[in-house]
Amino acid sequence: MDLYQRLGIKRGASEAEVKKAYRSLAKQLHPDRNKDNPKAAERFSQVTQAYDILSDKDKRGQYDRGEIDETGQPKFAGFGGGYGGGGGFGGAGARPGGGFGGQPGAGGFEGFPGGAEGFDTMHTADLNDLFEGLFSGGAGARGRSAGGFGRRAPQKGADVAYRLKVPFADAAAGKPQRVTLAGGKTVDLKLPNGVESGTKIRLAGQGQDGPAGKGDAIVTIEIAPHRFFTRDGNDVRLNLPISLKEAVAGAKVKVPTADGAVMLTVPKGSSSGKVMRIPGRGFADRQGKRGDQLVTLQIELPAGDPALEQFVAGWSGGGNPREGLGV
Repeated sequence: MDLYQRLGIKRGASEAEVKKAYRSLAKQLHPDRNKDNPKAAERFSQVTQAYDILSDKDKRGQYDRGEIDETGQPKFAGFGGGYGGGGGFGGAGARPGGGFGGQPGAGGFEGFPGGAEGFDTMHTADLNDLFEGLFSGGAGARGRSAGGFGRRAPQKGADVAYRLKVPFADAAAGKPQRVTLAGGKTVDLKLPNGVESGTKIRLAGQGQDGPAGKGDAIVTIEIAPHRFFTRDGNDVRLNLPISLKEAVAGAKVKVPTADGAVMLTVPKGSSSGKVMRIPGRGFADRQGKRGDQLVTLQIELPAGDPALEQFVAGWSGGGNPREGLGV
């Protein structure tokens, strides 16, 4: 089946239709739901492979134009004409592409759909064997067959691609993630320093079988958004609500971080917009040094508080806070 048939859609389907078809099939075929059905795992890998190509605009265009095959590998033009009266040569061989098995981690992580950007760079065309057969001379040519043609050396099995959606706080804190591979094997994945969405992690020998051994598993990381944390380079930003009393009188308040809650001292007379820094609670750079958490204070006033309204009515107001704006 071509990639469109694997997802049960027509050529020309919209991005939304491609995504909807993949999500539906992925839920049905997920290995966690089909532990006793190896065919479901194989089918899961096939539909994820199809989605990874069709959801990428550039790769989909290449596929529709016939420039790449169903594994995302380039199609090489064959050598024209016969050789020694025989038929023409086929195209130069490329290493088999990995079946895409977008597999979520255990513990409730959702498999993350999306294109495997840069994944095709993991497979490179190896023309050496073919050219040796055509142009090398003497009995010592590698892999020479009785007919004088070069024979391709045994290849490793295909790589298999997975997508893992990592919780924001886990990514910042560098917590290991558990991944279930297509064959049912579970591995603990250590997140590298400098991890970000699109980071690829190679698990050697966890791919498909081949004459020269197993291929690898390639896990693409996607960091999930957080409901109140945001990333700013290697820093983590947080808007922290505080009460008027805490702002005026100062207070010690509890603040969430990726590593758990900590106590923060709010100075007396703090205004909304004041930024405070909690060192070492951000993302690690490639050398392992973590960024900070930047906390922006936001004063929240209670609605309809008679005591506060009475206080403000008899208060001068503290001057004009917009004087610096010239108004």
